[in-house]
Amino acid sequence: MIVTAPSSATAPDETRGRVLVSGSYGGIYNAWNAVRKGAKAVILNDAGVGRNGAGISGLAWLDELGLPGATADCQTCHIGDGEHMLQHGRISFVNERGRALGAAVGQHVFECATHFDRAPALTVVPPAIAGGNRFVISANPGERVVVGLDAAPLLAPGDAGAIAVTGSHAALFRGQPDNVISVNLFAAFFNDAGVGLDNAGIARLEDLDRRGIIAATVAANSAEIGVARSTCEDGIVSHVNATAQARGVAPGERLAAAIARLRLL
Repeated sequence: MIVTAPSSATAPDETRGRVLVSGSYGGIYNAWNAVRKGAKAVILNDAGVGRNGAGISGLAWLDELGLPGATADCQTCHIGDGEHMLQHGRISFVNERGRALGAAVGQHVFECATHFDRAPALTVVPPAIAGGNRFVISANPGERVVVGLDAAPLLAPGDAGAIAVTGSHAALFRGQPDNVISVNLFAAFFNDAGVGLDNAGIARLEDLDRRGIIAATVAANSAEIGVARSTCEDGIVSHVNATAQARGVAPGERLAAAIARLRLL
């Protein structure tokens, strides 16, 4: 049986013992969430692969646990939308356990998931991982607070008015407005996840424009997706919304330089 979800963290209860097709990027954090939900195999989005292969790093991790894993090419389907991936996606990478079941690069995601469905259901307790962190980047008197969030859902009510630097992609779950950015931030920064089909990886920027929130992405090949500290320290701005543009944030500049200006406003 095959189950879809916009993200591994929100996969439904019926994921246990089934193949999960998740709209999440293919990093260790999302592979960990899939295992936590009881998936026997998982297909994630490659998010453009990106710096240090962060968009597919979960595949080798799944191999170590004995679980099949694969990623869909972000240029063939929408990141953040497991149903779209299942219907339209093509496989870009497969781990060793997945290849043993007949999964291969170039297959339709549905075909790959069908191969994965032959995998036995394993009772696996996922080991602790380093991802999914929340931390303060800057909190100087008289300046805006800058918080780092490896995953955007780690936002807290007290973050209102702050600058949030996330490791998340900037897609909308299932392509629809959602409540992931749960507070009115001053600014929010994301990874562009390779941008992908129909610009799905940067769709949140326009949505945040409607709320007057400065928003931009960094290029996936400049910063590791899922790692807020890399977004902040390594990221090169790739796309901006109109609100960010009006505040002087521009593609091609280092995100650290943009944040240094914005936190004084």
